[in-house]
Amino acid sequence: MPALLSARVLLGFPEHHVLLSPVQGWLCSASAPAWVLCHPHCSSLPFSLVPSPLSGVCPSWFLCLGFCYPGFFLSYAFCLFQASLCNFRGCPLCPCLSLHFCMCPFLFLPLFMSHKPLLFFPSIHPPVAMGPPRALDPASLTMGQGPRLWHQPGSTLTTALSTLSPVMEPPVITEQSPRRLVVFPTDDISLKCEASGKPEVQFRWTRDGVHFKPKEELGVTVYQSPHSGSFTITGNNSNFAQRFQGIYRCFASNKLGTAMSHEIRLMAEGAPKWPKETVKPVEVEEGESVVLPCHPPPSAEPLRIYWMNSKILHIKQDERVTMGQNGNLYFANVLTSDNHSDYICHAHFPGTRTIIQKEPIDLRVKATNSMIDRKPRLLFPTNSSSHLVALQGQPLVLECIAEGFPTPTIKWLRPSGPMPADRVTYQNHNKTLQLLKVGEEDDGEYRCLAENSLGSARHAYYVTVEAAPYWLHKPQSHLYGPGETARLDCQVQGRPQPEVTWRINGIPMEELAKDQKYRIQRGALILSNAQPSDTMVTQCEARNRHGLLLANAYIYVVQLPAKILTADNQTYMAVQGSTAYLLCKAFGAPVPSVQWLDEDGTTVLQDERFFPYANGTLGIRDLQANDTGRYFCLAANDQNNVTIVANLKVKDATQITQGPRSAIEKKGSRVTFTCQASFDPSLQPSITWRGDGRDLQELGDSDKYFIEDGRLVIHSLDYSDQGNYSCVASTELDVVESRAQLLVVEYDIEFEDKEMAPEKWYSLGKVPGNQTSTTLKLSPYVHYTFRVTAINKYGPGEPSPVSETVVTPEAAPEKNPVDVKGEGNETTNMVITWKPLRWMDWNAPQVQYRVQWRPQGTRGPWQEQIVSNPFLVVSNTSTFVPYEIKVQAVNSQGKGPEPQVTIGYSGEDYPQAIPELEGIEILNSSAVLVKWRPVDLAQVKGHLRGYNVTYWREGSQRKHSKRHIHKDHVVVPANTTSVILSGLRPYSSYHLEVQAFNGRGLGPASEFTFSTPEGVPGHPEALHLECQSNTSLLLRWQPPLSHNGVLTGYVLSYHPLDEGGKGQLSFNLRDPELRTHNLTDLSPHLRYRFQLQATTKEGPGEAIVREGGTMALSGISDFGNISATAGENYSVVSWVPKEGQCNFRFHILFKALGEEKGGASLSPQYVSYNQSSYTQWDLQPDTDYEIHLFKERMFRHQMAVKTNGTGRVRLPPAGFATEGWFIGFVSAIILLLLVLLILCFIKRSKGGKYSVKDKEDTQVDSEARPMKDETFGEYRSLESDNEEKAFGSSQPSLNGDIKPLGSDDSLADYGGSVDVQFNEDGSFIGQYSGKKEKEAAGGNDSSGATSPMNPAVALE
Repeated sequence: MPALLSARVLLGFPEHHVLLSPVQGWLCSASAPAWVLCHPHCSSLPFSLVPSPLSGVCPSWFLCLGFCYPGFFLSYAFCLFQASLCNFRGCPLCPCLSLHFCMCPFLFLPLFMSHKPLLFFPSIHPPVAMGPPRALDPASLTMGQGPRLWHQPGSTLTTALSTLSPVMEPPVITEQSPRRLVVFPTDDISLKCEASGKPEVQFRWTRDGVHFKPKEELGVTVYQSPHSGSFTITGNNSNFAQRFQGIYRCFASNKLGTAMSHEIRLMAEGAPKWPKETVKPVEVEEGESVVLPCHPPPSAEPLRIYWMNSKILHIKQDERVTMGQNGNLYFANVLTSDNHSDYICHAHFPGTRTIIQKEPIDLRVKATNSMIDRKPRLLFPTNSSSHLVALQGQPLVLECIAEGFPTPTIKWLRPSGPMPADRVTYQNHNKTLQLLKVGEEDDGEYRCLAENSLGSARHAYYVTVEAAPYWLHKPQSHLYGPGETARLDCQVQGRPQPEVTWRINGIPMEELAKDQKYRIQRGALILSNAQPSDTMVTQCEARNRHGLLLANAYIYVVQLPAKILTADNQTYMAVQGSTAYLLCKAFGAPVPSVQWLDEDGTTVLQDERFFPYANGTLGIRDLQANDTGRYFCLAANDQNNVTIVANLKVKDATQITQGPRSAIEKKGSRVTFTCQASFDPSLQPSITWRGDGRDLQELGDSDKYFIEDGRLVIHSLDYSDQGNYSCVASTELDVVESRAQLLVVEYDIEFEDKEMAPEKWYSLGKVPGNQTSTTLKLSPYVHYTFRVTAINKYGPGEPSPVSETVVTPEAAPEKNPVDVKGEGNETTNMVITWKPLRWMDWNAPQVQYRVQWRPQGTRGPWQEQIVSNPFLVVSNTSTFVPYEIKVQAVNSQGKGPEPQVTIGYSGEDYPQAIPELEGIEILNSSAVLVKWRPVDLAQVKGHLRGYNVTYWREGSQRKHSKRHIHKDHVVVPANTTSVILSGLRPYSSYHLEVQAFNGRGLGPASEFTFSTPEGVPGHPEALHLECQSNTSLLLRWQPPLSHNGVLTGYVLSYHPLDEGGKGQLSFNLRDPELRTHNLTDLSPHLRYRFQLQATTKEGPGEAIVREGGTMALSGISDFGNISATAGENYSVVSWVPKEGQCNFRFHILFKALGEEKGGASLSPQYVSYNQSSYTQWDLQPDTDYEIHLFKERMFRHQMAVKTNGTGRVRLPPAGFATEGWFIGFVSAIILLLLVLLILCFIKRSKGGKYSVKDKEDTQVDSEARPMKDETFGEYRSLESDNEEKAFGSSQPSLNGDIKPLGSDDSLADYGGSVDVQFNEDGSFIGQYSGKKEKEAAGGNDSSGATSPMNPAVALE
């Protein structure tokens, strides 16, 4: 029986509930009257009914009600009898029938019994004139207790739905059991199905597609509730749930249709039991692998697996021993310590709250003296590849477990791209990869790689990402008017593509009679020409192998006449340039069309400034003065049409013609801001002032602010007056604002202590400019002299005169030293250092430090000492032992606060750990990856700061270099066990050393030799072009300096530079020993670009490029830069051949000058241009010669030269070896070498004598140099006794040196002695110098020079 409820539509306006007459399908007569709003005087009544003057004669209404509702007259008469109980205050009566409807139950009882719905519609207060309308919020629709529905924002049809739904509402499933329900023996079975709807909803169930009646089943309890079809099954034995297993579905129905729940799969699970089995002992030899199976009972719910022993202690898991996802326990290799007889697998079933255990497994390990190394092999998975399906949005877990000796490590790769670092986690010692929230982009190959020193094994996972069905467009319930086309879109996606089926009222479409009105098109259900009888509930169901989606959506068809809720003749005002919104809120079924017309009856949308909204509102942007006028809104559907008038008035916009300007003022002054604006004369103008967002007003007796005629005056400026001030010009239609900034100065208070830090000023803080005094927090025992400086935007001004000196009294220290550290500079001491207190924190004339220490972890007494200097040396400690340290400040007035405890360490020793190299991976011809195992920290003898990797090139693979070896090094942090060495020479042999180091220095090295593969060669050297003719060039070159492999030849390419030339030509020169090549058939009119590359088997290398051409391009033969020199009987003519100049031959003629010579000439000589020089012999001494150059009988050049000497003696050609000066020079060198050899022999035969005591004093202990975190020292050789000073006590002076205690070997040989130091972060700051000092035979004493790793330095 329908309830009488009211629906409210929240539009932001006041509501009045009114009762209208039944309409359309619910009217008893086609001529039934319409009803309008109640008279305002009756607004106090909850419900009022007044006949409309348009409804015709009142008796027709009276007879209609009597006909439609049986018993109406009787109930009306009885209600009149009870009228005195109702509160009627001035409500007007019907002209022909005094009738009032009140909350009289006797009146409404027969109305309920008639089963005829009453429709309640809210009246809407006229909308405001300013601003755009607010769209109807779907969340604001409330329909009794039913669901909220959405049709279209602001649509009139949604309003109709909100008014109809309280009485008639299709069924909607509100609560249901989960899709998968697992029950256990001790649990009751509870299947839930609840739904809303009016009329009251009826429920029915199916199981496995067959009708299921819960009330007829034994042990079933059905909930007696109007909106519930839920039931509970209670059993009397542990197996009762097995009988009710199946797939259940709930159907909720009323007159408007049937809603359907999703499938509920009920699964019954019994008590878990481990199958009986005989567990035999597992025997295996030490070093081999083994798998201990678990095989727990199957369960519908996830279970947890634990491996424990008989003492309920978990089996320790690490890289060697691990549990797989299947519960099995895997041993990569067994040790004798794994020999136990109580390996027990426990399975925890959360659903039954039960833990069961497997029979213990006896693992027997046979010891062996020879464990055989073997490369990795995968225990899981066992094959080389596998295919997996991952569900989108779900986690993906991949696992690889390997065996081998040494224990393999697991590495994960993704060949198709990088791993998504934000969603990937590695678990179980890197054996498990978990990828969260899988997406389509995660599709592809994932590869696990198991590695040890003997090899590797791999497995490829090919992951296909699929997805359960998910919504792209979920069908939504809609309200439609008669004749409209209803459309419900159902679009889903999934992998594989889901199959979509439709149901109507729970019945599959294929089982319904074919109706031409229904059709399925691209996943959408389309209903043409909808009528009220077509109201239904539809179900869209999508299914693939990963899941199922279900959506219920109803089609509700109603019929209502068009009505405009916006008040008629409304006036709207707006200013020019703004946007106006004219409201026209209409509803009806079918949805009425809305048109806006001007006074001429034509549409206003021809102007692009006019734009309509879906809810009927008309927007007008960029308003102009001529837009003032009347506009008509017409709403119409197939039943009627209605019209309202909207009046628009456009006013002038407000403008600020002169706004305030920003200002910077001093404290105590005043500032004036001005503001002028223009307004529309018909509007009420207003100018107000705001300061930092707050309205400013003139205060009563205060003269702070003065506001008059658009002026703001601020008197007696303070720092607090600084801020933003704005002028606001406004009318009732618009607001404009102009802003300015005001700045005020501030003060900085400083002090000086003339005793401790003269002429140095310290700031005590800044105060606002409105203050003339302040309270300061001072420190004890400081001689304060104060001054004040004013600061504004432009910076500080001149400081004030200084104050008198104020001395504060002494007090105990309020602070303790910071940066307390404990580090040893010898193996048997610890140096405690700290940052001393600043003088202003002493609180007294002097301050000392109370230093306390004791071994960490002991509760014994503290050792302590009071010192003045900021360090203390604690002697006779063990090597690298942690200590608790406290440093407290003390002065004559007492002690400082209790200090914090700091952990320090005594001195470190050289590491004894040797890194074990895992191997070297060749990345390319110039880079390798070096990997090693972490060292044993117990053998480091200190803090492991990192690893030093030293490498040098021994030479090419063809031959080793005998030149000086240059060593390179890389320092690797302590937490890294691999490094990439780049910049290597291809086709070269390298030597590698890896050393661990601590603060003391480097440990022993592990060595390795490797070779880089061939690469491409460098560019050839010195490419020259020699012109042979006007069509040919001879190319000469030298091989590349860096072969980077075995040369296989050269590639020569060339092409013309000018337009119209030939394309590029390229050919291979197969002979690597070739140094020249002649090019022919060249054009004499073109320039060419020549490119030459050397090649190895890896391909061509870098090219050398030259440009040039033949003789015709070079023009006339060029003898530029020609010169001549002469001896007694010869002359040398030299010239510089021009690059690109073609080679040619010419004649050189020497002609003697003078009377006696008679112009005698020597025979001309034929010379090649490219030979660069020519020597003419057989010349006469002290003779002038004229030199002529001829080419093809044409004179080209002339020059003169004179030979040396005084006579005409003809001398044969001679070398410089016969010259006297050369013989004398050689004789002097031989004599000098002889003298030096004699002196060396005499000095060596005398020998050296020295005191043994002197020798011992000069020995330098390799541990006597303190190590610091900040620096590791510079490389130098300490040969002077003055560079090593002994401590006079355990507390040396700041500039004292540390006494040597012993000697150790120097560091490694880096082609000479090397002094290497490392920072605490592992950075290498050493450098190479000198030669390695040789050790004394048979002793530990130093050779006399400080060890590079342990230079002696002073404490700082």
